[in-house]
Amino acid sequence: MTTVLAEQTVTGSEARIVDTIVAAFAADPAVRWLYPDLQQFQVHFPDFVRAFAGKAFACGTADEVSGFACGALWLPPGVLPDEAAVVEVLRRSVNESQLPEIFQLFEQMDAHHPHKPHWYLPLMGVHPDAQGRGCGSVLLRRALARCDRDHVPAYLEATHPRNVSLYTRFGFKAVGLIQTKTSLPIIPMLRRPGKRCK
Repeated sequence: MTTVLAEQTVTGSEARIVDTIVAAFAADPAVRWLYPDLQQFQVHFPDFVRAFAGKAFACGTADEVSGFACGALWLPPGVLPDEAAVVEVLRRSVNESQLPEIFQLFEQMDAHHPHKPHWYLPLMGVHPDAQGRGCGSVLLRRALARCDRDHVPAYLEATHPRNVSLYTRFGFKAVGLIQTKTSLPIIPMLRRPGKRCK
């Protein structure tokens, strides 16, 4: 039986949302390809989260549920990740020999982004202690209701195979494959407004 945690959203508390996302991604295959060493991951991934998705805090579109058990960083239409900040974090946190392939991966990610206005979910995570209780679904329903109300698509990249089925239940469809020579597959997914959640 799935128990949905209490719906209570507080926008803000950047550090707690970042901490939740970092904990959630500690076993994520794509992220750990980027940061294979645990200490390297723990030191540098919080900075990557802020560079890649931190504009959600400034836009007021950072969301959490159930006492920060789950956090989602949504970027509104027209708002993109801070590319210069992402590059700076990568240059100081990964081996220089890895950078060409990492940048190739990000180029593929850019190529799959919709050209029309859309909501982008760069990062969402459920703390390992709260997984399987439905709090991620709570955040997705809330955000996708906004997309439907405004008739705007939603876009994300699924970095873990187990999440593809979750996003599919919410109306997302795979629109390609992002992968380099040694990276693990990332699935870009698009949801058109008005798609029913199963």
